Order: sequence, then C-alpha cells, then structure tokens
Amino acid sequence: MTEKNTELISAIDVEKFFNFIIYNYMKNYYSILGVTPDSSDAEIKSAYRNLARRFHPDVNPSGTQRFKDITEAYDVLSNPQKRHQYDMINGFFKSGPQTKTSSGKAQSEYKKQTSSETKKTSSAGHTPPNPSKEEFSKKINDIFEEFAKPKKTKQTPKKGEDIYEDISITIKEAVNGSERIINVMHTTQCPHCKGRKFINGNICNVCKGSGEKSEHKKITVKIPKNVKNGTKLRIPQEGNIGLNGGKNGDLYLKIKIEPNSRMKFEGQDVFYNVPITPFEAVLGGEINIPAFEGNLSLKIPPKTHSGQKFRLAGQGLKQNNKSGDMIVTVHIEIPCSLSDDEIRLYEKLKKLSVQNIRENLLNE
Repeated sequence: MTEKNTELISAIDVEKFFNFIIYNYMKNYYSILGVTPDSSDAEIKSAYRNLARRFHPDVNPSGTQRFKDITEAYDVLSNPQKRHQYDMINGFFKSGPQTKTSSGKAQSEYKKQTSSETKKTSSAGHTPPNPSKEEFSKKINDIFEEFAKPKKTKQTPKKGEDIYEDISITIKEAVNGSERIINVMHTTQCPHCKGRKFINGNICNVCKGSGEKSEHKKITVKIPKNVKNGTKLRIPQEGNIGLNGGKNGDLYLKIKIEPNSRMKFEGQDVFYNVPITPFEAVLGGEINIPAFEGNLSLKIPPKTHSGQKFRLAGQGLKQNNKSGDMIVTVHIEIPCSLSDDEIRLYEKLKKLSVQNIRENLLNE
C-alpha cells in the first residue's frame, strides 16, 4: 500500500470519526427524555420507561423513530462512562466526573444554550450544533484524552433475578410428598444484541427491542412430606441466569393445596368426611378408610347416626416428631347402583319396619 493511499484512508477514517462525533454527541439526549443534566439515574430511568411504553412500535407504529431516539438517549445517559463523555463534549461538564457543583454550572449553561435552540429542535430531539472552533477543538481533545485513559474491561458479576411461581398439589401429595416436573419461564440477556436493544441503529430483530430473551425450562421439584398450604419452597440457582459470570437467581415456589370436599386440615389434625352404607350404620362393623399411607381400620358401633364423629389418635399430620389426630365424620349414603336382590331386601325391610321416624318432628 502506498503512502498516498495510507493518507487517503487516514483522512477518510478521521472524517468518519468527526461525523460520528457530530451526529451522536450533538443530539440533546436530555431533551429527548424530557430531563435535565441534574436529573438522577432514577429520574432518567423513570422517564425512559414512560416514554418507551408510549412510543413502542407495538403500541404506536408511527413512533418507531422516536422510540429509537429514546432508547439511544437512555443507552448513553444510563451508562455513567458514556454520560460523562457525552456531557464533556456537549459542554454540560467542563472536566471530571459529575458533581453537584459542576452539574449546577452545566444546568445553567444548558438552559442558556438551549433556550434559543429549543424552537429549532426537531420532533426527534436533534439540536443544531453551533460551537466555535476553539470550543469544538477543546471538546475533541477532551474526548481523545478520555478514550486514551485505560478502560476497565472486567465487568462486575451480577446475580440473576429470582423467580416466583405458584404450584398446586393434591392433599395426598401434601401429606406423602412427591416429585413434580414443572415448566418455568426464564429471562436472559438477548444473545444477539447483548441487551443493548439496537444493532447498528436498528431494533434488534431477535428480542424486538426488549434486550431480553425468554425461554421455558423443565425443572424437577421435590415436594417434602406434610407440607402446609402457603409454604414457600426455595430451589437454589434455578432462577434467571446471572450476568458477567454471576450466580443464577433462585426459584421460589408457593404451595397451593387443591381443595378437597371430604378432607381439610386444622393445624396437625385432619378432618375427614367418610360415607357408610345403611346396613353398616344399623349393624355396625369394621370399615376400611383410604388414608395417606394405606388403609385405616375404623370400628362402627351398631345404630350409628349420620354425622357421628370418631377420633383416630396419631393419624393426622406428622411434624417435629409429633402427630395430630384424624377426626372422622360418618355420613350414611345410599349406593348409586343396587342389584335386584338388594332392592327386594329393602322392600322386605320396609314391610317389617314399624317405627315412624317423622312422627315427633314438631315436638322436637
């Protein structure tokens, strides 16, 4: 390559650099977001969120350019290093990092500088620059000095955000414990734009300008025995992925026990509504009750009435080496399906029955 060609390429590169400086750093990012150089990071973030919701292309198709400017402004002003460089070039700061004193001076200069230029500002927030040669030269020298400073390439590790979900389980699962496979939505940084939302000035076509990527992940969860309704289970590092090598967040599951018409809990005691047949109520006997760890045996005395209660000691929930009781309330129920022989027996029983059980209703 000849020396002439080298000089030509260098000249083109310098021209591109100056065009980049003029185009990007002469935009009034503070006006675009409706804030001032004195605004805090929280105020800038709040302004960005409000404007982004208002002008997002999905909500406002005609606001695409405005949304790009808003996002570009926030990308600079939300980054302390970029904001410092931007302020230096635009005269909001004379030198050094942002302080209350320099911020106050910058705000005063900013108001003076922009009061006459605001009328000329376009809807996209561009302010026509009008610096003197000396001012512009000083700004360029300042930015070169800033670029020449050693940069910290190592980013601080950041833990991923925690995820909170509800999980519904049956009463049997709550008592005996179980293992469930659940789908959890994870949010990670967009791998295409690296969370910047834009690539070469265009909205990222992968994350659609959100800077994030969502995907489902299957996770195996162990439900412990005798878990109570509302209990929160913590599954370490199954939350969102950490940034810059940081740890993953945690997954928190809130237990919701599905309602059961026949059973409920009060502390460690279990209340159980159990049906019995008419002949079991009259004759009594031993019945088997389906329970959490197999069948339980319950002796029914003769002439048992519907609604009568029986206590099975130690058959409730077990916790901290203590067990609650199971309180069984029996209800007489007629089987849904009766054989011909059973019907004939009921007809015979009807003929043999002499007591009118409704005779004294008004006297009770």
